[in-house]
Amino acid sequence: MSMSEQPREPGDGEPKRGSAADPESSLPSVTSEASSPVRGGASDSSDAHAAPGGPSQGTDHAPESRDEPPAGPEDLSPASSVGRLAATVERLSREVRAAQAEAEGRALIELAKGVLVERLQCGPAQAARQLNQLAEQAQVTPLELAVDVINQAARDRMSEVTDAFLAATRAADEAETESAAVRLRVAESGVLAADDAQAVADALLEQALRPLGAAAVAIWAAGADGSLTLAGSAGFSPAEAERWRYVPPDVVTVARRGLIEREGQWIHTLGATGLPTIGLRHHPDGGRVALPAGTGGRIHGVLEIAWPTPQAPQPPQIVRQMEALAELCAHTLETYSPPQGAAQEPRVLPDAAELMDLADGLYDPALVLVPHLDGDGHLVDFRIQHANNRFLDPAGRPRAVVNGALLLEAYPMAAGDSELFQRVERVYATGEPFRARRMNLTALVDQVPLSAVADISISRHGMSVLLIWRIEDETARLASLLQHAQRLGRIGGFEENVLTGEITWNGQLFDLYGRPQTSTPVPLEELPAHAHPDDGVSIRRFLRTLLHHQRPAAAAFRLQRPDGVTRHIRIVAEPVLDTDDRLLLVRGAYQDISAQHWTEVALAATRDQLAHTEQQATERNRLTLQLQHAIMPPTQAPLQVSGLQVAVRYRPAETEQLVGGDWYDTVVLPTGQVLLCVGDVAGHGIEAATSMVVLRNALRGLAVTGAGPAQLLSWLNIVAHHLTGAVTATAVCGLYDPVRRTLRWARAGHLPPVLVRDAEAAPLPLVKGLLLGAVPEAVYEETELQLAPEDTLLMYTDGLVERRDRPVEESLTHLLTTARAAPSTLDQQLDRLLTYSKSDTDDDTCIVGIRVG
Repeated sequence: MSMSEQPREPGDGEPKRGSAADPESSLPSVTSEASSPVRGGASDSSDAHAAPGGPSQGTDHAPESRDEPPAGPEDLSPASSVGRLAATVERLSREVRAAQAEAEGRALIELAKGVLVERLQCGPAQAARQLNQLAEQAQVTPLELAVDVINQAARDRMSEVTDAFLAATRAADEAETESAAVRLRVAESGVLAADDAQAVADALLEQALRPLGAAAVAIWAAGADGSLTLAGSAGFSPAEAERWRYVPPDVVTVARRGLIEREGQWIHTLGATGLPTIGLRHHPDGGRVALPAGTGGRIHGVLEIAWPTPQAPQPPQIVRQMEALAELCAHTLETYSPPQGAAQEPRVLPDAAELMDLADGLYDPALVLVPHLDGDGHLVDFRIQHANNRFLDPAGRPRAVVNGALLLEAYPMAAGDSELFQRVERVYATGEPFRARRMNLTALVDQVPLSAVADISISRHGMSVLLIWRIEDETARLASLLQHAQRLGRIGGFEENVLTGEITWNGQLFDLYGRPQTSTPVPLEELPAHAHPDDGVSIRRFLRTLLHHQRPAAAAFRLQRPDGVTRHIRIVAEPVLDTDDRLLLVRGAYQDISAQHWTEVALAATRDQLAHTEQQATERNRLTLQLQHAIMPPTQAPLQVSGLQVAVRYRPAETEQLVGGDWYDTVVLPTGQVLLCVGDVAGHGIEAATSMVVLRNALRGLAVTGAGPAQLLSWLNIVAHHLTGAVTATAVCGLYDPVRRTLRWARAGHLPPVLVRDAEAAPLPLVKGLLLGAVPEAVYEETELQLAPEDTLLMYTDGLVERRDRPVEESLTHLLTTARAAPSTLDQQLDRLLTYSKSDTDDDTCIVGIRVG
């Protein structure tokens, strides 16, 4: 039996399988193959688990270079520091690789022992003895047998996963006699036997995908330029396949997204993405899957599957099987070539030799990389096949040290922050070139990172990758920075030889003078003729200090240019003396300070204007506050109403410039009812304060008519609408009847009152009501509330709860929490609400509270 089968219980008199008495009966598949070389066994493990240095460590492998021999004594001699460093690094690398190989061997043996423990249902010690006995019988080392055992277990596990997938994809028709496992085997056999992509597409659809509900399948071949060619399709009409025969580079389609995304593109419904693709007109809302088809780290194309209806996320076993089908397609696409007349890819280099010649002809440093695969054919690294003649290492190492090494061995930091290795891997997989400016290149020498900044170019040519970097020249970069600084600062430099009369200007100075660069520079002695007459004295003083006293000097003057424009200029210069202290030349710079000059003039005028405006604003705010406090004092004498406590609080805005329009009123009407109201006029300043006064007095006057709250707000809306400036406001109006202990109330766009009863606080149910002044006429709803003894009712403006960073619902919840903890008196409760308010808008606040006795 195979390793995937369960061991049966022994019968009477029969030795138990897997025990020491019957070692061969437990693993016949292992013992039968141990004596011959097997895939992934000892012969392969020597390559798969070799030291990271690869062939470059052997004595028979020399660095591959077509034009330059290995470094000579002048580069890597034992006496040189670089040679000693390279020898030390090489020795440490060999020791690390040997330790890694030994550790990997121990890990493989332990893993094989674990497999035997699971299959034989024995202990670790017995599994170790069993492994040694089998190795002796097969005449191989324990490590070689461990590799064989692990490979056999992996094949059994893959068989279990395949069987699970086949069971999951069983057709809905239970009467169908052919099982899902048979269909999958037939599909895989058809794919492996097919000699072209079209036959592969037909086999996939009929044998594996149609039972899953799929309607069509397309196999795309990826070109080196990023284009996509339809290599084969099934389920799509011939006209549709012809229309999508070729997709140019940079056209975003479903297949293109599948090529870019490493996990593929899984689309629930195609209509939600807006992506074009083959068969869109026939299945506009169906599900789509686009999976990259690749082998050995290189992506050759895309497998796209179409469903006629939206698809839910697939189970993991189906996802893995679809990925396996995409890998099967990749084997066909490896040898695919577009038909005659189709768009052809750019010519592929036949081997790395031609690419090495191309690299040697480049001006910038370049590396030719070839893929390095493990024993299972997976891409693990890239080998540096060739470093061109211009090669410049960030750590200063010669090309002979880098040639032949693995990329991650020579530049282990490439897998770090810069993601250089991931970029190379992606270009090799997809064929899309990559360009980047100012990427960090880091070489690790004796655990010391040495970095450089470079412009990167990566492109794929056949099975090789060309990596070009241009390390930034510090001198050129500083010169460029200086030029930009002179341009931004409007600075022009000059140098004048006193003995020969030769004058040198840079281009910026010609621009400052408004003269073409082909004209003759102006000598310093002629500077007064180009300046404003009123600045002649300061210029002559500058020239006397510089030329006669031979000291550095500076001056500011107005330059009159030939085009009639006058610029404000500052000049600084210094003398350069020879060995006999004689004046040899003068060098310096001009700077255009016109913008600074006019800015200073404007600032002086603005300061005067601001001082006057600030004085006016201070007086205006003082008068506004006086008006507001006169009409709306922070506290008010309590009302004398039997069985009712009334308290009010008013907190002005903390910023004087934000005088607001919040207002309140509590008054006993001739009918014996108590008018309770709060309101908030939109805006700040004296206009809001005066509008607040008008609305407050209007409501008090209207209340003596005996009308209800809804009617009062309707009349108040007419008043607000006809006020100058189109005033808008919110308000809550209530009439309390002390005899019946009832409250009739209405609202105009304002927050509802809060009722505190039995240590519980909640806002009153909302009634409809538009804010005041929005429309000429408005109708308001009115409701009645029956109050009980010890009930507390709170009316407030939004300055109590409003926050810039929180929704009003969250602030209202905090208010209700604070209101539940009712102190002994109503005044203390209002003070507590003001104290613990979390409002941060610096707005003014009004609170009106009543407590039924």
